[in-house]
Amino acid sequence: MLLLDSESEAQFRKEIRAWVRQAVPQLGGPPPERDWQARRRYDSAWQRMLADAGYAGIHWPREYGGRGASPAEHLIFLEESAAAGAPDLGVHFVGQLHAGPTLIAEATDEQRAFHLPRILSGEAVWCQGFSEPGAGSDLAGLRTRAVRDGDHYVVTGQKIWTSYGPVADYCELLVRTDPDAPKHRGITWLIMPMDSPGVDVRPLRTIHGDSEFAEVYLDEVRIPVANRVGAENDGWRVAMVTFGFERGTAFVRELITARSHVADLAALARVLPRGAGTAWDDAGLRRDIGRVAAELDALWALTKRNVTRGMVGVIPPAGGSAFKLSYSETLHHLSALIIRVLDRAALSMDDLPGLPTGQLVHAQLHAFAISIGAGTSQIQRNILAERVLGLPKER
Repeated sequence: MLLLDSESEAQFRKEIRAWVRQAVPQLGGPPPERDWQARRRYDSAWQRMLADAGYAGIHWPREYGGRGASPAEHLIFLEESAAAGAPDLGVHFVGQLHAGPTLIAEATDEQRAFHLPRILSGEAVWCQGFSEPGAGSDLAGLRTRAVRDGDHYVVTGQKIWTSYGPVADYCELLVRTDPDAPKHRGITWLIMPMDSPGVDVRPLRTIHGDSEFAEVYLDEVRIPVANRVGAENDGWRVAMVTFGFERGTAFVRELITARSHVADLAALARVLPRGAGTAWDDAGLRRDIGRVAAELDALWALTKRNVTRGMVGVIPPAGGSAFKLSYSETLHHLSALIIRVLDRAALSMDDLPGLPTGQLVHAQLHAFAISIGAGTSQIQRNILAERVLGLPKER
């Protein structure tokens, strides 16, 4: 494991730190959490600033408009961005981390030439049309049907938890093109313009009160065959290719944020009254906060280890599943501590006067999403059992 920056990495960190610290104030303050049109404008403005400075798609290959950064440089970029209070990818998450890398690996030259510059510049926002109401975490159980009709696929079905659906221009869409094939086959990956006739986007209100996700109903939507990425019925493999671009940095921003929440929680415990003193007077509480801090430190070390291995092309089997499962459980430990420290203040997402309690309540609720999204903890355990322990697969 490489814990210290190399000479070139130290220079890169200095460069990034200088740029991001002068760039963030120029962007201005973030918009209201629930105003997604304003958030799109804000996130896209930041994306344009990154593109103009040569930092957009920092981990993408140079030949496709990225910087070709190593995993360690990508980690440095994420660290310094978070430390400076820069926005994360926001509405460009799917385009930058899912659709873009998939197009790089599998798309035609014409598809790349049209879509990749728009993703990097922030002009186009993508959403993910994978999950379905009847499939749960079993992505391969999808039923949305696409029937070939000349130069088009006619698509009918329903998607749910469509990330950034309410503000997206394009959707990375998985459809079933052969209903008689085994469930991991007969799937095709399509690019769907969200303004296509027959697309009905219905925002979902989350436990946080915002509408990041949507239900998307598809009623005989005509999608050109030219929008297919990869071969017909090969969509499962195409979707899995995306994960090959992930080399240990998927949850870095999340992890940095969680560590800051622990620090905030400890600071609040020192001032929130309990009996004749403060919450911090409870030795058991101090011990439990320390334990969560240690768990997050361990996950940070695991991240550094995964990045180091990724730099030499060693991708541990189900390494992402191991990290996500551990991180989800640690967030639930932190969530319990937030409720314990805030007491009745945990019932409101508004800040107490002069105290940042609202963001901690938001973090407490977010723990539920982390253990469900991108494959539930139960699914992650199944993956680890099969790919690491070699246990029999489910039939």
